[in-house]
Parts: sequence; structure tokens; C-alpha cells
Amino acid sequence: MTHRVRGVIARSKGAPVETTTILVPDPGPGEALVQVKACGVCHTDLHYREGGINDEFPFLLGHEASGIVEAVGPDVTSVAPGDFVVLNWRAVCGNCRACKRGRPWYCFATHNATQAMTLEDGTRLSPALGIGAFAEKTLVAAGQCTKVDPAASPAAAGLLGCGVMAGLGAALNTGDVGRGDSVAVIGCGGVGNAAVAGARLAGAAKIIAVDVDDRKLGWAKGLGATHTVDARTEDVVKAIRSLTGGHGADVVIEAVGRPETYEQAFYARDLAGTVVLVGVPTPEMKLELPLLDVFGRGGALKSSWYGDCLPERDFPLLIDLYLQGRLDLDAFVSETIPLDGVEEAFARMERGEVLRSVVEF
Repeated sequence: MTHRVRGVIARSKGAPVETTTILVPDPGPGEALVQVKACGVCHTDLHYREGGINDEFPFLLGHEASGIVEAVGPDVTSVAPGDFVVLNWRAVCGNCRACKRGRPWYCFATHNATQAMTLEDGTRLSPALGIGAFAEKTLVAAGQCTKVDPAASPAAAGLLGCGVMAGLGAALNTGDVGRGDSVAVIGCGGVGNAAVAGARLAGAAKIIAVDVDDRKLGWAKGLGATHTVDARTEDVVKAIRSLTGGHGADVVIEAVGRPETYEQAFYARDLAGTVVLVGVPTPEMKLELPLLDVFGRGGALKSSWYGDCLPERDFPLLIDLYLQGRLDLDAFVSETIPLDGVEEAFARMERGEVLRSVVEF
């Protein structure tokens, strides 16, 4: 059986997205058909539209989603029809060298559905991050479905599928923030503010939010920042050092992905401190640092891939914390929009007016 549903596609580089009919097949071996309940509008989707990921147009956009499993392939046992799930784009294989070393969050062979979703004329669609959830239904690998408590708001839960998990994980997993630590977060969009929330959850004593936008700094304070630094008017490194006894922060999380802000993060950490890069740079960006400073400052320089998360471990735990009132995922949902509002949501995102716009079905 083939399902005819509405979905949002990017047909060509830079062109406005469009809502059209897509065809979704029934799940085969290892696959699950998911009725999408909510999907966040993430900057990565805009990168797809602009050709910044690859040129495999047309793309079925959307990847930061939650939904209800409608059907599964004949060999699937991890989820069942009726399960409420958060979708993830790192379905671990269990067999690669990272998985066998007990580090599945680094899995080098993550997988997606093998069958294609198509346009009505048969044109094969490339689903964003192997998900394609700006659609009423989508087909994914069963391992991309993580069962969570259905009491959670679909709009809030879906954000764990990408940006919010990336920020939370940058603090909790990659940065290993501990009780009493000082933490600075440079860049307070959705990912950066999730890192602020993660640092608070970990028990950091001092959380310094850095941005050039008063609105984003206000969001950061609401999510747990104890101090803010306006990078338009203050020297970021000096400000962070001043707030940490002249030493620098124990962990500095760079959530912008630019050489200038990474250099700020590098020099704003304490000796033997940790820098975590979770902001995504573009291919042409270069970084130049004195090698003696890299050696002399010690510590760790880390990159955070998807918050170094393991969905089956992290998603249910974080949803439980959300339902207990200890993690305010609702604060990241700036607005809910219909499926045909994605293009306008991209514009609001670029203007910094929202943490997340979320498509609700």
C-alpha cells in the first residue's frame, strides 16, 4: 500500500519550499511508518534548501520530530504500532568499530529506511537527515524511533530529535559539566540555550550566556543563565574571565560555529578547561591558533556530534525530567504553525525572532 500525504519539499537550490503530495510506501524489513505529530523548523533544513548539505534535490525537509508509529516491517520488535516516539537521525548499527568498543554514540554506520518516498511522478525524494518529517507521515528505519512517555507534548518532545538534544548533550555528555562548575555558552539560539539548560540540569554554579541579541540573552536567563555578556559592547574573553575570578570558565560551549567565536571560547576557558564546539562551521572556514597555546593551556578541545547522545538512553530520561518539571522543553517552542508555514518560519528564524517554530499536525 502507498500512502498519499502532504509534505514540504525543497525542489531546487534557494527556491522557496513548497507543499505538495508525496507518496510513502508501507514499511518493509527494518522500517517503520510514523504518523508525524510535530516537527521543529531547524536551521539544518534551511541548509538543505540552500544546497549547503549536498545537491541531491528534491529534498523532503524536516527531521526534528515526534509521532505515532502506524505500522512496522515484519522483523521489527523495538517499536510497535501505537507507540509515541521521538525520531532521531543516528540509528546505531551495533556492529561498527565504535559500537563494538562500547561507544555507540559515535556509530560510524547509522542507517535509514531503504525504500524511497517519492513525488507523484515517481521522482525520488531525499529525506532530510534520513527522516523527512515535514509530512503527515514518513518512513524511517525502526532504529530511528525512540519510544518515550506519551504524556509529553509532541511539540516539545520532538525538539529532542535534533537541536535541543545537541545543546543539552554538549553540556551533559561532551562537556561533562559537573556540580559547581562554571560554564560559558557562546551563541544563545536554540542549541546554545539548550546548552544553558543542560548546564543548569548538571548543577553548574555559574552559567554565563554570551550573544549579540538582547532577546536571546533574555531567553538564556529564563533557562538558567546566571550572568549574560553582550558581545556587541563587551570583550567576551575579558568578561568571562572577570566573572570567573580571572581564571576562565571550566567549560566553554561554542554554539555559533565560527572561527572568531571559537577563538573566544579557547581563550575564555580556565587552564585544563574544556572547549566544546557544537556550532556547525561551513567548509571554507579555517582556524589558526598558536600551537604553544594549545599545548600550554592543556585541557580538552572537543566537538559534539548530536550532543554525543544515545537516543535510547537519553530521550526517555530527558522526557521524564520534562514531565517532572525539571527540564523546560516547552520554553523552546516559540510558536506552532501549519505545514504550509515553513517558508515564513525560516525567515523568522534567520531574524532571530524564535527559538523554535514547530509544525503541528
